[in-house]
Parts: sequence; structure tokens; C-alpha cells
Amino acid sequence: MGVAEGSLKVGVDVGGTFTDFACVFDDGSRLAFKVPSTPADPSQAVVDGVRRLIGEHGVAAGAISVFSHGTTVATNAVLERKGAVVGLLTTEGFRDVLEIGRQMRQRMYSVRLEPETPVFLAPGRRRVGVKERVGPDGSVITPLDEDSVVRAVEHLLAEGATSLAVALLFSFANPAHERRIREIVAQRWPDLPVSLSSEIDPVFREYERTVITAFDAYIKPTVDAYLANLSNALVAENVSAPLRVMQSRGGLAGAAVARRRPVRLFLSGPAGGVVGGLGEGEANGESDLITVDIGGTSCDIALISGAKPLVRQEGVIDGFTVRVPMVDVNAIGSGGGSIAWIDGAGGLKVGPHSAGSDPGPACYGRGGAEATVTDASLVLGLIDPGYFAGGTLALDAARSHAVIKEKVAEPLSLSVEAAARGIHRVLTAQMAEGIRLVSIKQGFDPRDFALLALGGGGGLHACALAEELSMRKVLVPRHPGVLSAAGLLTAPVEHEVSASFSRPLKDLDIDEIRRGLTTLDTEAAALMADERLGDAGTTITYSADICYVGQGYHLEVPLDLEDTAPLGKLYQDFLALHDRIYGHSVEGATRIVNLRTVHRAPSEAIPPDIRVAAGVALKGTRRVVAGEGTEPLEARVYDRGRLVTRATVEGPAILEQDDTTTWIPPGWRGVVRDTLLILLERVEDEG
Repeated sequence: MGVAEGSLKVGVDVGGTFTDFACVFDDGSRLAFKVPSTPADPSQAVVDGVRRLIGEHGVAAGAISVFSHGTTVATNAVLERKGAVVGLLTTEGFRDVLEIGRQMRQRMYSVRLEPETPVFLAPGRRRVGVKERVGPDGSVITPLDEDSVVRAVEHLLAEGATSLAVALLFSFANPAHERRIREIVAQRWPDLPVSLSSEIDPVFREYERTVITAFDAYIKPTVDAYLANLSNALVAENVSAPLRVMQSRGGLAGAAVARRRPVRLFLSGPAGGVVGGLGEGEANGESDLITVDIGGTSCDIALISGAKPLVRQEGVIDGFTVRVPMVDVNAIGSGGGSIAWIDGAGGLKVGPHSAGSDPGPACYGRGGAEATVTDASLVLGLIDPGYFAGGTLALDAARSHAVIKEKVAEPLSLSVEAAARGIHRVLTAQMAEGIRLVSIKQGFDPRDFALLALGGGGGLHACALAEELSMRKVLVPRHPGVLSAAGLLTAPVEHEVSASFSRPLKDLDIDEIRRGLTTLDTEAAALMADERLGDAGTTITYSADICYVGQGYHLEVPLDLEDTAPLGKLYQDFLALHDRIYGHSVEGATRIVNLRTVHRAPSEAIPPDIRVAAGVALKGTRRVVAGEGTEPLEARVYDRGRLVTRATVEGPAILEQDDTTTWIPPGWRGVVRDTLLILLERVEDEG
């Protein structure tokens, strides 16, 4: 298939088991496929997919005009402890801020107290104070002693440091000393990467700012090398499209800009799924969604309210709080490769450990010896062993049966089918609890939302999950298995900049806020200019972090400067948000903590794909033992790609396609919408 120059957009999402490719041509036609991930070098799977695109599908490399990428490299560098050796420079007397942390403790009654802060980033011997002091108003109390800087860096290098984090006291109010340290390092050690807290996180709270700066320094060499190697590999394959990377907030950044702020790439992949879900919702008139992305190793859950994903200013990576803006995704260890096991009390557990892609579930035939969710799905009859991943991977049902019998059924004195149903029920309960955390905990009732299933396993578990939460509507996109990759193609190019702005809200002059936002806009505009977007229109939105005077935590509230009384509206919106999240609000003194600006250039519109393959959709029937009853069900099996608009499918039924399988249990009905998305709804009891 020959393709004209500049006529193809490619989105690539790297997962723990598969790397997904979503390709869209100018005429709206789509191409989606998966290649096995290569954990040792994630870029290799990306290159493998590009070669497949060129070799098997006849796409000219020069025809690729957009190449967007969701990556797990930043997150995995932390999870696998494969980051740089970090040296931390602080103001003299504050070297142990990273270890002291806050007074919040998870293990309050442990006999032996251990640090619950990410001390591994920079142990005591690699934390050094330098002589300097800046006051909270930005005034210089003690000038920077440059000799102490040189001695400190020399000590850190002797300790093996390969990356430098600089977090000086009150540098967000006056970054001059941090910037001078970078100049000194650049002059004497030009190859040493440096991360400055005044650039990474220029807001107050010393511990949080130190942590995120240390994380940035920790992952910077790894992310920098990965993106540089991938960019070079794409050029070697004659792909000239600029490489853009998904950020944790849900917007894209060019590889060059992302390499300067790698900490913004945490949870890059899950953010793509949320953006893809948002696009599906908008195309189908659904603005309130809960997205459930079930992959091979995890389940990523997010909430979209009023066509806007929830964004939080702090996230959690490997149990550590990191202050970086990200789509509010709750990631739990519940996926197709999650391992079922029996705990010491004889209870059935599923995950968080996963078989991943190597060796993978037992049915893969690659040496896996543990019972997984995918093995349970195969035993229950929900998956066709000859049509997994479009038939590219043949599954061994006998292995699944044997391993579930050995690991789960016999220890619990159950039949193999009952054990497999139990694995699914435990998985459903875990995912339901994950949904409650992003909905009820935030003041939302999940029954008011539609459940959007994506990922390779989303369609298999969506209806059971909806029943658990009394949700009556499930949406299954046309290509749910690669929706995270497709979401990369609809995501905007976006940059967010924030800064500390501590002022009482009462009697605050709006012009003072405007001056603060102008400074932030200048920095954000410079980042957007680096993207070389040409004439793409940029929208700007503002927000402020607000709390009651004396309150320790704040809420992000949109700031509308065009309103006739912007500060009055800001105050009322804060009260409403506080009431929704915490269940109460009172009239009282408030203060602004931080200001924030977001510059966004929307992506080009992608035409919908409404092509349906010719032929009869019904493929036959299959015996299924899923559901509450113990008797087998005879489920109709359909080719999803042949279901025409407004076709109706009554459960029990199975919809098969290359990237996923959808299970419609009894009591549910599916209707194909004009966009080819399938709406699944509970069938009301007659009478």
C-alpha cells in the first residue's frame, strides 16, 4: 500500500507486555497492531513496529508526518532503581531534608522506624550543604560561597555522583544562587547533568521541592539517553517526523523539551489512555466517564467530568509522593498477567505481581508456571486460544487448566472452573475499589458516569465491574486495545508553568495577579516556541492553588480573568470545590498559594473510522462457564469488525477483534453506534 508524503500519523504506547501502534491516514482509515515489548530496551520494540509498518504494510517512512510516543522509561527507572547516582546540593544545614521528610508515617507502630522518604535517591554521603542563604522574600542573607560549591561537587564526584540536584532554601523566591551553581558546574564539569529546584518546581514546601528535584536528576540521564537513541533510530529508519512524548499532565512535548524536564514524563502511557477516552466520549456525546485501562501488568483508572480529566498536582511513584502535575490515574496491579496466589490465611489473591510478557501467562508456552488472569479467562472460555492478539499468538489451554488446578483449585478444594471464576471475582473487586478511590473519594458518584473500557483486557471485565458498582452503561471503543496509542494522536501540545504566589485573597489587587501570570506566560511561551508549531493556535488557561488561612493543603481552582469579578468567582469556586471533595466548606479567610498557566496547542482533527468489513458477523458459538451460575452458557461469538451501525447484540455473547475481546454477559445488550463504538447497557427486567 503506497502512501503519499505527510499522510500518516503514528501513535506508539509502550506497555509492560505489548507495544501498541495506532496509525491514522488522511482519509480516516486506520491501522492498529501490537508488537511484544522489549523491557531491556523499550526503544527496540518501537523500532520493530516501525519496520513492520514499513515492511509488512508498505508504508513509506517519509509519509509519517506525526510520531507521538507514550513511554514508561521515566517510571521504570524509579521502579527498577536504574537511575543515575545523584549528588544533592542544599543550603548549609539543610542536607537532611530529603531524609527527614514530613511527619506523615505509614508504619506508625513499627518497632524499628525506618525512613519513609526516597533516601535511595541521595544517601547521606551524597548530600552536601553549601554556604549561602536566601530569605523567604528573595533577599540575599548570605552570598553564595563559590569555593564551597567547588569543594562540594568534588566530594560528590568522588562518591560516584553522575547527576547533580540543587535544592537551595527559598530558591523559588530568588533563583540566582542555583543558577550560578549551574554556571560553575558547566565551566568545570560540562558533562555533568544538573537539575535546579527553581526550574523543576519553583514553589514553596522544602521537602517536596527537594524530592522532585532529586527525582529529576535521578532519571535525567536515562530519559535523555532513551529519547536521544530513539530519535536517532527513527532518523536511521528515514522517519523525519518530529518525535513528541506524552507528559503526565496529558499533553505532548517535543523530545528536546522533554529531555530538559524528564520528571514530567511520569505515568506518560496511562495519560494517553485518558486522552483517548476523552476523545471517544466527545465523539459519542458522553462527557462524564470513568476510564478503565486493563493491560498485561496493571489497571489504570481515571475520571473525566464535564469533558475534562481530573488533574492533580501531586502523584505517587513507587509509594513516594512526587509533586508533578499529572492526570489523576489510579494504577493498581490488576492486569491480564497478574498472578493468582494463596496467602497464609488460605485466601485467594490476585496481583500485584505479574508474569508480564516474559515469560508471560502459562498459556503463552514460554515457561510461565504461575496462574494468571489470562489463564483464567482461557479456562472460562472467554478467549479463543487460536485468535489471541489477532491470531499472532497461539495459546495453550491445557497449560492454563493445569496451572490453575495446581496453584489455586486444589489448595482451595475447588473445581478448575470455579477457581477461574474466583480469580475473575477477586480482580473485579480490586478494580471496583480502585474506581471508588477516583470517584467517591473525590466527591463523585460512579453511578452518574459511563464506564469506558480500554486496553487489551478492558472489554472482558467491564460489564462485571459495572455490575459491582451499579453502573448501567459501558462504552467499548472500536479499537480499545490500542486506545492509549490512539490518544497520543488527539492530545494537544501543552506546557504548564507554575510559581509560588503567597498572598491573602481578601483585598488582593487583580493587577498583581496579572503581573505574576505575565511572567509565567513568558516562560510557557518560550517552551511552546521550542516546539516549532508554526501557525497552530494556542489557548491559555489559568488556575490558582487556594486554601484557608492556616490550612496545610490547597486545592487547584480555575481562574477566569475575563469574569467581571474574577477574585470573587475564584473564592466561590473554591468553596464549592472544597465542599465537593471534603463534604463541607465555611466562609472564612483564604489565601492563594501558587499561580499556574497552561499553554495548549490542539492537535489536528482526526476523521472517524466508520469502515465495516464485509461478511457475516456471527462466527459461531462457544461454551462459556463465566458468570454467577455454575451451568455452562452457550455464547454467540461475533467478529467485531463486521458489526454494522445500529446492530444489536444480546448477551451472552463474545465480540472478537485483533486487539481485544469483549464479553457481554446475560442481562446486557450491546448496540453499535454511528462511530462504531459499542454501547453496552443493562436490560431491565420485564414486568
